[in-house]
Amino acid sequence: MDILLAASPIALILILMIGFRWPGGRAGVAGWLAALLVAGLRFGAGPRLLWWAQVRGLFQAVFVLYIIWGALIFFRVTEATGTLQEMSAALKQISPGRALQALLLAYGFSAFLQSIGGFGVPVAVVAPILISVGFPAVEAVVMPSLGDAWAVSFGSMGSSFFALTAATGLEGHVLAPWMAAMLAVVCIQTGFAVLWIAGGRAALRKALAPMLAMALVMASVQWLAAWAGLWSIAAMLGSLAGLAVGIAWAVTQKRDRPLSADLSPAALLPTMAPYAILLVIIFAENFIPPLHDFLGAIALQVDVPQVATAQGWITPAGPTRDIALFGHPGALLIYAGIATLGMAHARGKLAPGSGKQIARGVLRSGVKSTVGILTMVGMAATMDHAGMITQLSHAMADMAGGLFPLMAPLIGAMGAFVTGSNTNSNVLFGAFQLQVAEALGYSVPVILAAHNASAAISSVVAPAKIIVGCSTVGLAGREGDVLRRAARYILAIIASIGGLALLITLVESYALVAR
Repeated sequence: MDILLAASPIALILILMIGFRWPGGRAGVAGWLAALLVAGLRFGAGPRLLWWAQVRGLFQAVFVLYIIWGALIFFRVTEATGTLQEMSAALKQISPGRALQALLLAYGFSAFLQSIGGFGVPVAVVAPILISVGFPAVEAVVMPSLGDAWAVSFGSMGSSFFALTAATGLEGHVLAPWMAAMLAVVCIQTGFAVLWIAGGRAALRKALAPMLAMALVMASVQWLAAWAGLWSIAAMLGSLAGLAVGIAWAVTQKRDRPLSADLSPAALLPTMAPYAILLVIIFAENFIPPLHDFLGAIALQVDVPQVATAQGWITPAGPTRDIALFGHPGALLIYAGIATLGMAHARGKLAPGSGKQIARGVLRSGVKSTVGILTMVGMAATMDHAGMITQLSHAMADMAGGLFPLMAPLIGAMGAFVTGSNTNSNVLFGAFQLQVAEALGYSVPVILAAHNASAAISSVVAPAKIIVGCSTVGLAGREGDVLRRAARYILAIIASIGGLALLITLVESYALVAR
């Protein structure tokens, strides 16, 4: 009974979003209220614990909302200045067909953004561009969500990877090669998924070769960088290498029709300038220590005391997530938007009333998304503090028994789906996965790599992340459609990761017995 009750808030959200097509905001409220009731009435969570759980959740939600509002501002600015229309025309000329456009944007560029920023920024930036070149809105959100999954764990300057090393106490060089190897499987599979969504069999026939070339280069470079200890920039190096391959492939294709747009560097520079500005700002904040320290000097954070349920589940004391007011990824998006506005004004490309148009667009999308984020994250924090997530994971491990390598990825995926973060899943379940693997005699690096890869692919379709993507393309309220479309690919990839982990562990066990 406790297991079913612990799972009920997650099940309720899935049923409402997928089965009844509820918008993320309404489903989030229902899931949050269900979590509060179950935690209080069944798991012994008192008012004090529930209060501090909401405080932690609020800071986590504000961290995500800062990105959403920053991405909305940047998107609406590029829309008002005509950048999206200009980029659409340029991409149609550069790329011979929609399949290669999808690869360059949803597979290469989104992974690059994930490597240096993450936290929902790639989908928020790329989805509007995909719509501008002719892709439907749902597909425009699903494709970059899947396409950047392989770069999640070593992305955001390696935050998820370092969280797993901290949670398990293992050295980075022990975990990194196996993690990168599992993520290589994700990389290849998501490449297939992006092409299939972009155009089915026809897209696979036209762009299978460049996709495989990009996938092999991205996965290999990330693995080599991880093996060499370059954990913070492994995803960045891989995505840059893949983008280089994709662009080279595109520009070397023969064309049978004349160009209808000026594709000279001088003509393309203004079109690409907003995104170049964004990348320069992100690079500068990450790689210029004095600037990083200056922008991060003012941060909001609260110390949360230790709390415990009536059943004895303890959540240790610790700080909430810190929010750097001027160094946050959302702030960097706002800086890029302001710079783009200034540049457009200097070129005389701002139409009268652009400011009001931008403000209306931001508010129209942002308000709906805010409710969903606040309630989804509040639900996750409540379940975590009440011990509901851990109880679910232990039940899954007990049911798996000797097939634990098949179950380990599901535990990682569940943690990421509920919390919206690969990093959080690694923190929550990293030590638990290690302990179970050791107790059952399985290879710890393999189990943790499978856990992490599944958490990475699951995190991109977490309700909180889907809301981020939908907010920038006019899909607020249709998050269930995106989740339904992406779920089939996510489940297939997670199943393949579990099968691979089981195979590897069986081979290792057989090798040990043979010795």
